[in-house]
Amino acid sequence: MNDSIRTERAGRAHEVVLSAKQIGKHFGPVVALTGVDLELRAGEVTAIMGENGAGKSTLLKILTGDYRPDSGELRLGGEVTDFSEPSQSRAAGLRVIAQEPEIVPHVSVAENIYVGAIRSQGLLFNRRALEKRAAKDLARYGFDRIVSPQTIGSRLSAAQRQVVEIMRAVIDKPRVICFDEPTSSLGDEESALLFDLIATLRDEGVAVGYVSHRMNEIFRLADRITVLRDGKLVGTKKTEDTDHNDLVRMMVGRDLSQLFSRERQTAGEPVLELRDVGTDDVSHIDLTVRAGEVVGVAGLVGAGRSELMKAIVGDLPVTSGTVLVKGRPVSFRSPADSIAAGIGFAPEERKAEALIMQRTVRDNIVLAVLPKLARGIFVSEKGERAIARTYIDQLRIRTPSTEQLVKNLSGGNQQKVVLARWLAHNPSLLVLDEPTRGVDVGAKAEIYAIIDQLAQQGVAILVVSSELPEVLGLSDRIYVMAGGTVTGTLDCTEATEESILALAMTETRAPAAR
Repeated sequence: MNDSIRTERAGRAHEVVLSAKQIGKHFGPVVALTGVDLELRAGEVTAIMGENGAGKSTLLKILTGDYRPDSGELRLGGEVTDFSEPSQSRAAGLRVIAQEPEIVPHVSVAENIYVGAIRSQGLLFNRRALEKRAAKDLARYGFDRIVSPQTIGSRLSAAQRQVVEIMRAVIDKPRVICFDEPTSSLGDEESALLFDLIATLRDEGVAVGYVSHRMNEIFRLADRITVLRDGKLVGTKKTEDTDHNDLVRMMVGRDLSQLFSRERQTAGEPVLELRDVGTDDVSHIDLTVRAGEVVGVAGLVGAGRSELMKAIVGDLPVTSGTVLVKGRPVSFRSPADSIAAGIGFAPEERKAEALIMQRTVRDNIVLAVLPKLARGIFVSEKGERAIARTYIDQLRIRTPSTEQLVKNLSGGNQQKVVLARWLAHNPSLLVLDEPTRGVDVGAKAEIYAIIDQLAQQGVAILVVSSELPEVLGLSDRIYVMAGGTVTGTLDCTEATEESILALAMTETRAPAAR
């Protein structure tokens, strides 16, 4: 962006660039938005928060021209505007970074980035010039470390696809840019670069909208926060005038402390015992989980938590020590062996490792109980539907039917489908690796309630979480890992964020209590 444009935009800092007034939208009998107001200001980041189904995506689609509002008005630069199609929104300088980027699979990253400008700028047949320009633009924001201009679209990872989508938007120098859950597929390095990019856009006077359920990102980036609930505006606050608990209360109507409602009970006999267990990634692990107990595993990135969970369920080999299930030594050669032993596992990457995204909710729920439904070579479809419907109702999975493709569900409902699979299997031990990653606050509360209910029923539960309030709120005991080993064990009555972090940042192993 040249200096004159930057100076002009900086001079308009805090002016309202885009405003939505009393926006309403319905789809048949379903009311998606009612009387919603939103302001996006030059040189500011406005966060848009709310549970899944609150109306955030519908509002963004109205801004982009994908939907037309049934009531209310949009003003751009103070003038009433009406986008009847996305091309009009783009021509007016609005861009939305979609959560699921549209990538042309058989052309390069450079061609994907400039797909809308190639013909108008005469770059169609000059591939070298196009790639040189893309390399320069990627380097400007540090994304050259993430993706190469020559890479073919079909070979891009989820994070690289997101980077291409971001670059596609910023090269047009938009007046308004909105990000819809942009870090859902990004790692730490890509996220850090994105945050730097957003800071640059804000400094250049761009009006930024930011949709996310991740509180730490909101408080890091946002100047203002607009909260929606059930398609209605709850309110807008300056970030400096609110806190985590206040936002949760606005989104779900109850305090943060109420999310972790546990009915703790006396634990039963040990279901899982690890005695001096080692793998290629972890060593000297002593750990016990009893019936009716929720045991947390905390630690920093790289501590070995996920690797330990995969070893427990037979996905990675145990190279030393002893694993006991209900007092009997076991040696799992594969996850199928652990499933047969009554262990369920919800991995960290549910889309890649737990769910079959192109199959239905029914298919995914009954996956672990198909042998019980088989009659010879045939499986009872009626039985499948009955089981799926039971757990859809029990876990309140929001889906129009058992036959909905699981890829079309929200993150929270996808996670509940994974939990439903293991509830149908009736496990004695449930291993949950980051069970609420990528889900909104309301869905988190429901997942916490499911965990508590299972513990009351006598299921032993092992939970890995990077969110310390979650670990503290859910766990009866907490094992802390660092450097591939357990550095200490804390009872829920003594554990604090400070004590967990102290253990997570040491390499000196302390004996783990059993």
